[in-house]
Amino acid sequence: MFSQHFIGYWGEKREDFFTQSRRVAERKKEGEGFVFEVVYVGCDDLSVVEGSSIVGISAGGFVDFDVWVRVEDDRLILGREVFGKVPLFWSLQNHTVWFASRLELLLEILEKPEVDIDGLYGYACFSYVPTPVTPVNGVFSVSAGNEVIFNIHDVDNYQVRKIYEWCEAKEVITDENVAVSQLQILLKNAVEKQVADLKDEPVGMFLSGGLDSSTVAALLVNAGVKVRAYALDFGEFGVSEYPFAQQVAEFLNIPLVRVDASPKNIKKAIIPTVKALDLPFGDGVTVPLYLLNQVAAQETQVVFNGEGGDQLFAGWTNKPLIAAGIYQSEHPQKNEGFMQQYLRTFHRFWGYEKQVYQPEFYQQIRGLNAEEWLFDALDSRFCPGLLNRLRRASLMLKGAQNIHPRATALSFVHGLNVRSPFCDLNLAEWTFQLSGELCLQGACEKYILKRAVENLLPEEIVWRQKRGMGVPLTAWCVKNFWHDLGNWLNPGILEAENIFYPRLPAKIVTGELGGNVRGRRVGEMLWLLIMWELWYVHVLGVKQKSKSWNHPFLLPNWLWKNYQKLNR
Repeated sequence: MFSQHFIGYWGEKREDFFTQSRRVAERKKEGEGFVFEVVYVGCDDLSVVEGSSIVGISAGGFVDFDVWVRVEDDRLILGREVFGKVPLFWSLQNHTVWFASRLELLLEILEKPEVDIDGLYGYACFSYVPTPVTPVNGVFSVSAGNEVIFNIHDVDNYQVRKIYEWCEAKEVITDENVAVSQLQILLKNAVEKQVADLKDEPVGMFLSGGLDSSTVAALLVNAGVKVRAYALDFGEFGVSEYPFAQQVAEFLNIPLVRVDASPKNIKKAIIPTVKALDLPFGDGVTVPLYLLNQVAAQETQVVFNGEGGDQLFAGWTNKPLIAAGIYQSEHPQKNEGFMQQYLRTFHRFWGYEKQVYQPEFYQQIRGLNAEEWLFDALDSRFCPGLLNRLRRASLMLKGAQNIHPRATALSFVHGLNVRSPFCDLNLAEWTFQLSGELCLQGACEKYILKRAVENLLPEEIVWRQKRGMGVPLTAWCVKNFWHDLGNWLNPGILEAENIFYPRLPAKIVTGELGGNVRGRRVGEMLWLLIMWELWYVHVLGVKQKSKSWNHPFLLPNWLWKNYQKLNR
């Protein structure tokens, strides 16, 4: 099923679904929708179901599904593979289970879609909505590596079954030469599996010039695949990685297409990105990735990326957490524990609740504990070692709930299959055998991966320090999108929605929210709010109230800054 979504239901047929589905299909005519398949399994239709699989989707276009719907005897089974590349949603309505591969499709069957409090709070903490909740009340998501099982005789009492756990291996690899040799074979096999069905057509490669994407590009070239690379150029803003992508492309002798991620193009693509994502994702990288897919779709049908490398090989974000874990073990009586330290690494609104939410909404979220979304991922029973526990958490949280599903959504909307060679189960399981020193050696992260590929790439690409994609969110927000903030985050609209304080965007810009909210954190928090508000309107379909003219974004940025100085 290529770039195709599905919606279906199981149980008592309560309405004419095909009338509902035609409303969804209208969006395809407007050029902003997607093709989808209708699946109906009624109580009396079990005998006509051939085999157990009814429908499924593969992000990369493979035979094996990334999400699936099966019927076994009198049970409906909704399943999702462990890397979380494709989402799967469900809702119980009048003893009928509705399921779909896009949240938007299920909105059609809800009488009045409303925001889910847990989902919104989770989004504000992490920049993605933690499974199994969604941002819509009464709609749930199948967590990666799980199946949700319904019995036709009692659909309201469903079961959740874990089908895979990331576990620390009993045997540990400490010999560097052995690890390098084994890893080289695993990387080669992972890529060969994902190119086996390709003929002579070129494939796209999203190339940042970082270690992970450069490694995949080199392995593709070595496998004899025709590769056409695509790299973002942020121009004068931020720290551009385009020169590094150029260096890799020249070294591998592959064409490189420059994708203009200027503020003008970002602004033009922001609402199409929100619609494509289906769920709210607050990371600034999503709109640039939309542009990459848009350009690549003009020349290919399959794209590769380097997503997953940080999760497998203990990337750069693990160093502060390791330090925090060691500190906490030595000073267990300190006020802030390891869970709180982990929550802070997301750099969003956790810990600022009283300053962020209006009183009525704050009372609703006071009983919520964001740590509960971390317990399973950081469970030491499966990974006693700190580094492996962090890698397990990164795979289950940042990978399966954020990075992979958003990459798939952005590719699917452009009719692309997306393939991530680091999402290979054999490779991933092997990494849990590595000793900590082979992953993180001194200040050098992903050490063993660098050793394994150092002969495939330029030395300065392999061993340069990781900085992450330099999306210039703060520069965009306080310069290019200053007046747009007055529309997207208008205080009149925020006040009427009764969730965030109307002056919250202004407090973020002025630094009033807290001493740590400065530099890149300003843009990250503003972007989180922008993506939520645009999702609220363009996906959930809520009509905004009248706007206020009393806000700083009405003035030119330089004039407002001078006014601030005079009033200090």
